Amino acid sequence: MTEDANTSEIGSISGDDDEVVGGPLIEGNPTVAARALLLGVFLLMAGNGLQGSLLGVRTEAEGFSLAAAGIVMACYFAGFLFGSRSAEKLLGQVGHIRVFAALASSASAAVLMHSVFISPVTWGLMRFVTGMCMAGLFVVSESWLNDMATNATRGRLLSLYMVATMGGMTVGQFLLEAADPSGFKLFVLASILVSASLLPVTLSASSSPPTSIPEPLSFRELYWLVPTGVISSFWGGMSAGVLIGLGAVYAVAADLPGNRIPTFLAAPLIGSFLLQWPIGWISDRMSRRTVMLWVAVAASGVCAGLFAAPAGSWTAIVLMFLLGGTTFPLYSLTIAFAGDWLPQSQLTAASATLVRVNGVGAVFGPLVAAGLMAITSPRAFFAVMIATHALIASYIAWRVLFRDALPVERQRAFVAYPARASAVASNLIGRRRRSQYAESAADDAETAG
Repeated sequence: MTEDANTSEIGSISGDDDEVVGGPLIEGNPTVAARALLLGVFLLMAGNGLQGSLLGVRTEAEGFSLAAAGIVMACYFAGFLFGSRSAEKLLGQVGHIRVFAALASSASAAVLMHSVFISPVTWGLMRFVTGMCMAGLFVVSESWLNDMATNATRGRLLSLYMVATMGGMTVGQFLLEAADPSGFKLFVLASILVSASLLPVTLSASSSPPTSIPEPLSFRELYWLVPTGVISSFWGGMSAGVLIGLGAVYAVAADLPGNRIPTFLAAPLIGSFLLQWPIGWISDRMSRRTVMLWVAVAASGVCAGLFAAPAGSWTAIVLMFLLGGTTFPLYSLTIAFAGDWLPQSQLTAASATLVRVNGVGAVFGPLVAAGLMAITSPRAFFAVMIATHALIASYIAWRVLFRDALPVERQRAFVAYPARASAVASNLIGRRRRSQYAESAADDAETAG
């Protein structure tokens, strides 16, 4: 079934949505283990957030060109693409605790390497290594959370995971003021935070969960099933890659005051955290595709406002808050939209493909934006995001005009999805559609068959 399918056939996608998960699959107290794991994720993301912003600031101080800075920052997302699959293979061989420890240690060492060998080539390689490690750490953490979850706690755990990731990244931005960015102390602090994430995880875990990673759905199959999800995932990834990867580079190039940069970088993360749930609530009560259209239009409009606003002004800070609150939720809406059209058995496989499509977009975003910033002006940072969000809105508008939407009552409940989560996190998305329609969906399936 595809987005273009007649709505009478939609019931056929509900057959396996009533899967019951009786309890956590790991031994010990899952509540204690979950808290420890989430604390580890928070520390990990604080270190990662600090490192990314610090590198963006230091590329200017070290005399890197804007093009070189874009390549360095894009290397993180390239590493992220490769890291997920590598971690999935390692999990089955040595287990979750050892993989987490090895990847966190490698990521911590990579941070310190930046302060020892200062060159675009070395930093690009280390960003690639960091991206690989972070992707693997996400796979480990999410599979662990999934196996701690029951049907009653899945949504809550994914929400807490969202809080831990976004909260950690936000704290990391403000840590830029903890020391002089031109020295080595902030690299050491980022390394300490990444290393500290090992403590709550390794000391609290009594056992590792079983590993079950499905084969991904091919790009061609997914595009045939949910073309809107694929298109939105790519251009949304490009927007997020520009915002995350080049935010600090733009701030320095635009001559923002040093004490204003952390607030400028934290504003979109706070906006994402606060606006995800209201946008999701709305998308549960009307056509999700229509919500995606208006969120993309709003994001493009906010970027246009930022293009015109004075750099570093409080108006720009407020607009950055709104930009994060519209750009990052697009990814959650895309995952939810794909889930509306797919059975639960295909959701993780589809998410794996969407994550990779999003990651490819995130690689291209900083490369394109940095190149244009070098040729024109730093404000090309916003011009690229105006274009990417406008492309999403244009495609969805075309689909709205010529393709019927899924009935609201057949949509899954929205769950906020972390911006750089792996496909494994999709297992924490609710297993059921709206229960009052389950019986009619089953009847539709029999009729359609």
